[in-house]
Parts: sequence; C-alpha cells; structure tokens
Amino acid sequence: MQFDQSEMLNRVERLRSELRARKLDALLIDDCEATAYYFNYESSLSFYRAGLIPTEGEAFFVLRSVDVAPMRERTWIEDIVDFPDWVDAHTAIAEKIRQRGLDRARIGIDLRSHALTVRSFQALKRELPHVDFVDVDNLAWKLRKLKSKAEIEKLRKASAINDATMRDIVSAAKPGITEREAVRIALEAYVRHGGDPEWSGVITDGRGGLGFLHGHLHDTSLQQGDILHIELTPNFENYSSRMMRCVVLGDISPELDVLSRTMIGLQDRQIEAMKPGAVAKDVDRIMRQGAIDAGIRDDYPNITGYTLGYYSSRWIRGSDFTWVFLPNSEWVLEEGMVFHMYTSGRGIAISETVLVGLNGGERLTKMERRLFSSNECTLS
Repeated sequence: MQFDQSEMLNRVERLRSELRARKLDALLIDDCEATAYYFNYESSLSFYRAGLIPTEGEAFFVLRSVDVAPMRERTWIEDIVDFPDWVDAHTAIAEKIRQRGLDRARIGIDLRSHALTVRSFQALKRELPHVDFVDVDNLAWKLRKLKSKAEIEKLRKASAINDATMRDIVSAAKPGITEREAVRIALEAYVRHGGDPEWSGVITDGRGGLGFLHGHLHDTSLQQGDILHIELTPNFENYSSRMMRCVVLGDISPELDVLSRTMIGLQDRQIEAMKPGAVAKDVDRIMRQGAIDAGIRDDYPNITGYTLGYYSSRWIRGSDFTWVFLPNSEWVLEEGMVFHMYTSGRGIAISETVLVGLNGGERLTKMERRLFSSNECTLS
C-alpha cells in the first residue's frame, strides 16, 4: 500500500464527519484522484466504476473484473464487487446500492467529477429513481487541502528528485541543445533519482508574453541568446513537486539579470507571507501588484499559485486549482497546505514547491534561485 490503513481511515473519518453534517447517508466517489485518496487505488475511465462510503457501515467499490486483483493489492476495503465487461457498470453499481438498503437514501455525488458524464448521471438516476442525489460540490478535493506527515514526506522526496533533475538539465544546457534532448534528460533522471516515469513538464524556449509557460516541444537547436524554459513536475508515488528555472544560452544581459532578481525578490516576500491565517488574496497581491509596479508585466491575468499533492497518473487535469491565489481569493491559508508558487515575465520564469508552516512558507524545492547561464561551469 502507498499508505498504511490508519492514514486511509483517518481520511474516511474526516469525510464521514462532513457527510453527517450535511445529513447525507453516503458519498459516491468516482473521480480518479478521489478514488486514489480514499480507496488507495485508481483505474482508467474506459469503463465507469465507483466506490461508496456510507456514513455508517462498510465501504464498497464496484469495478471491472480484470481490475479487481490490482485493487486488492493496494486498497484497505474488503467489499469489492466485480462485473464482466458485457454488464453495464451503472447497473452493477445500482444493484449493490440496493443490496445495502440505500436505494431511498440521500447520496452525495460530485457534479464536478471528471468521471461522472451526463450519460452516467442519467443512468444512475434511471437505475435508482428513489435516491436523492445531492451535489457535494468538489468535497472530496476540498478535504485534501491539509497534508498529513506521510504526504509531506512524499512531497519532500518528489522535491529532492526535482532538484537533482534540474541540476542535470542545467548542466547539459549548451548552445545546440534541443528541447527534446532536455525532455529526455528529465524523464530519464526522474526514474534514476527514484521518481515515477511520468510526464516531464513544460520544457520549451522562452519567448515573450505568457505563451511559453504552456509552450510546445520543439526540435530546433537552441542558439546563443535563446532561453531554455524548464518546468519540472516529477512525481513520487504520484505526489507531485513542481519547479521552474531558466537557462540563457550564452551571457545573461544586464536587463535580464535585473529582471530575474526583481522577480525572485518579490516571490521571496510572497513565500515569507505564507503563514497560517494569511488571506490568499493578500499573498497573491505581493507578486501580482509587485510585478506590475516593477514593470515586469503590463497585466497579470493568471494565478500566482495552486494546490500540490496527489496527481493522477491518468492526467485528467494538469494542475489542481481547488485552492488558487487570485485577487479575489478569500480563503485562509492553513499549516500543512502545499502549493506551486510561480511567476514569469519577458521570457523567464521562477517557481517553487512551498509548504505552509508556522513561520511562513518552506521551500521543499531547494535548487538555487537565480537565472542560469550556459557559460557557467557544470553544476555539482
């Protein structure tokens, strides 16, 4: 198991407390990341599958027969119901709910779930006409906001992999390198340093504006004066660390040097302000307004940070925006939250994986914070 049983049961009890407060009898869980968080297992969406955690009683999960053995290897629950591929998944799930006497219950369902298509929701309502399905509005994601000690340890390991991989790429970045070669180094290094064989992250050439943050992979050799933008996203047992650094191919111009130092100084202040009780919009303002006032940006339409933690290997969404830093973010920071804090401007970017601590944000990524040049000696 990725986590021991006590960790999983603590999560379930927090969930059940919320269900009782909402006067719900159970919660249907079908999103990949939510099934991983509460059942210690996820599977693809080739066939609909779902688990149910009742307020009282034993949890169960219904899925394809071929997936039962992999689930049993990881999960803490005993009641796993399988169905052959010629049986409709919604029928199998509904039958199990009826067997449990929940066919007239108030069952929570997440209308934001990536697994719950309109067709699936209609099928469940047709199969269970007397169930009162109640939208819980992203509850399974919101309850993940505070990371346990076991989760933070995985995030620390992912961040160490991130640091080591970034050093490998920065050392190899010389005129003539292609973005594809940098991606190859990243993917190989993730596994060599102990991470999961997952997506590399965004590695592309830095071009003005915001476009390079989500830029494409190119095969063109980078030349003197180009900027290699590197955003690494290694996972350790699917817990994701994220970090951005940039390498100038050749000498760093005085203008870029001043720009990078200004950006880093603003972000340092932002990270320092990430204490329990801080309001997210106030933390956001440090970077957002500071970048505009310093002339780094003419405007700042994107967020300055977002949630980190467990990310599905199924790549349902690239980033978790359950908790984000925006001008209208009224939520309050709490100890144990973890974020990807990032900023960019004029073709360069800097970012960190940050844990909210009592005395401010702690950088879990430890790589030196500066703009790099290909003219430097190889990093040790």
